[in-house]
Amino acid sequence: MVAHTSRRTPVSQRVATATLLCFLGSAAFAAGSLLDSLTSKDASSGLKAALSQGIDTAVTQLGATNGFLNDPKVSIPLPPTLQKADKALRMIGMGKDADDLKVAMNHAAEAAVADAKPVFKQALTGMSLADAKGILTGGEDAGTQYFKKATSAQLLTRFKPIIAKETAKLQIAPLYDKYAGKAAKMGLVTTQDANLNDYVTQKALDGLFSRIADEERAIRKDPVGQSSAIIKKVFGAVR
Repeated sequence: MVAHTSRRTPVSQRVATATLLCFLGSAAFAAGSLLDSLTSKDASSGLKAALSQGIDTAVTQLGATNGFLNDPKVSIPLPPTLQKADKALRMIGMGKDADDLKVAMNHAAEAAVADAKPVFKQALTGMSLADAKGILTGGEDAGTQYFKKATSAQLLTRFKPIIAKETAKLQIAPLYDKYAGKAAKMGLVTTQDANLNDYVTQKALDGLFSRIADEERAIRKDPVGQSSAIIKKVFGAVR
């Protein structure tokens, strides 16, 4: 008769497994207790501090000379309708116009961002206490997405005049009309193009939100490494 080897897990291994599960359960309970111990005021203050820090970082980076232009992630390209015509127009000697237009658009966004911080700071105060804890336990950019959803319409309305002022100062409109007009005559794009100021405004805001999201992700990843005590406390509780 063939002896059957027992498939039961050794007692020592079962004890070790039980101990590990107990430890993990305790750790999870502790993490939950830390989160529960946060007051709504703390949660809101920590979240606002993190987003405020993200805004400061975004404005500093993108408002610097060539802040948009030298960053592939947020650099503003030619409007889609003109991108299609770009190659053909370069073949007839209008490459410099295309390059000048792109540079001018990015400088307009850069100049506007330098004046935009008060707009973002004011919008930040509209976040409710009730939403703060939910945002804290959300995804890696939950705060940025909430902020974007809640304020985009207002920011677009208030930001666009700044862009319009800068595009006028940099004389983008004549350059754009010259470039787009030539493309239309060649049948490369339709004569009804999107408003250039709207396009640059949206791209500038997209770049800002992208930078704020980058900062939020960094804070969530390493709350202990932050200089702000409230950010450490709040984001450390949700890790």
